[in-house]
Amino acid sequence: MNTSEFLSILKQHQNKSLLFEYAEGKFVGANYHITEIKNVTVDAVDCGAGTDFWKETIVQLWESPKEKDKKDFMSAYKALAILNKVDGIKPMVKDAEIKFEYSNSDFHTAQLFVHDYTMDDQSLVLKLSVEKTDCKAKETCGVADSSEEVVAETSSGCAPGGGCC
Repeated sequence: MNTSEFLSILKQHQNKSLLFEYAEGKFVGANYHITEIKNVTVDAVDCGAGTDFWKETIVQLWESPKEKDKKDFMSAYKALAILNKVDGIKPMVKDAEIKFEYSNSDFHTAQLFVHDYTMDDQSLVLKLSVEKTDCKAKETCGVADSSEEVVAETSSGCAPGGGCC
């Protein structure tokens, strides 16, 4: 989901509570705050010497220990107001992918992708997931599909000292 899509969904459902499901059946607590919004530029080189460049919006979620018994979740209206305020100070790239940075005592710090969302009369639930790392230079490096055994082909230059992987 990109930043523009997220903002549009919030705008359409301002009257709903905004919940985040960070793992199957596990939700960020109602005591969460949006503590930081990052405009990130990634300028990368992969193991096959391929270059890539993209932008991301990362929204940091934090659960306040002082509000651990809170039952009411932040509204989509309030989240939208926070994001609009930030956008006025540091404009967000609207076509950038949006991610949510989160952790708690049972879940490692991670940048989570939105893989789906659901809603009912009262709530908008963003379903988040962790994307596994992957080799972007599979073809260059002769790496088999992730469902197959990984094989390095020396003919593609992927031998030790060959310049990739």
